[in-house]
Amino acid sequence: MDEYGAQAVAPLLAAFDAAAEEGNFTRAAQRLGMPQSSLSRRIKSLEQHLGVSLFQPSGRGVTLTPQGRDLHERTRGVLRALDDAVRRVRADADPETGLVRFGFPLTLGPISVPALLAQFHTRAPGIRLHLVQAHGEALAEQVRDGRLDLAVMIPPPDDLPTVVLGRQRIDLHVARTHPLAGRSRVALTELADAAFIANPPSYQLRALLDSWCAAAGFTPRVLFEITEFETLRALVALGLGVALLPPAETPHPDLAVVRIDGERDREIGLVSGDHGSTLAAARLRDFLIAGRAAISGW
Repeated sequence: MDEYGAQAVAPLLAAFDAAAEEGNFTRAAQRLGMPQSSLSRRIKSLEQHLGVSLFQPSGRGVTLTPQGRDLHERTRGVLRALDDAVRRVRADADPETGLVRFGFPLTLGPISVPALLAQFHTRAPGIRLHLVQAHGEALAEQVRDGRLDLAVMIPPPDDLPTVVLGRQRIDLHVARTHPLAGRSRVALTELADAAFIANPPSYQLRALLDSWCAAAGFTPRVLFEITEFETLRALVALGLGVALLPPAETPHPDLAVVRIDGERDREIGLVSGDHGSTLAAARLRDFLIAGRAAISGW
């Protein structure tokens, strides 16, 4: 296809992409806000340019032909990139509006992050926030590939731009009936025979547990592995084991928290990607950095 042909095809791909995803010309036209006849003409023009049929009837809708499937696989990423470029240009033009995709870890919430975001919303009510809560590596991957604009991570990865916001303390959590519940401090060596409840090995908090216990001369005996922190705390409260955890944002009446000897904390960082920041994302970033005094209490 010559250069003119490629330029002529470009405006037709949106109609093709919508029809391919909807499997129905009527729904695709409604999605694009145009008459069905206009959408059909665009797809017919695209087929004429390419010299192949892209759709075939299937019940009340349509399905892609083999050539149509091949074209969809090759072009849908291009269309997504174009949509993202247009979104970012529009957001850059007006820092009062736009979408910011923001991630934060499973150990934060339901109080601190919502409270900060509520404060930000009063200052920038036109900015929409898409929130993602996940464990550290999942957040890092989404920042790296551009699915997130910003993320609070504990600890931040080494390969992404980071501003340090504070530190998060890690304490021993035991049931109120546990023999260590009345202590103010404990040495890790005292836990050599304890049963632990912890995250899976892929979690950074589990890596800390393993490395700290190894430095104390033992391998932790983990009886339960779980990803969800509130359930983990509930298992500890039932006396099924002990855990090394950050402080809970909501008090748990059946848990006792005991300090561990030594430096037992980890860094809190605000991470951004290398994809270019919109003015809306930069505004949230500046707000969180300015509020780092409150964040250091996390």
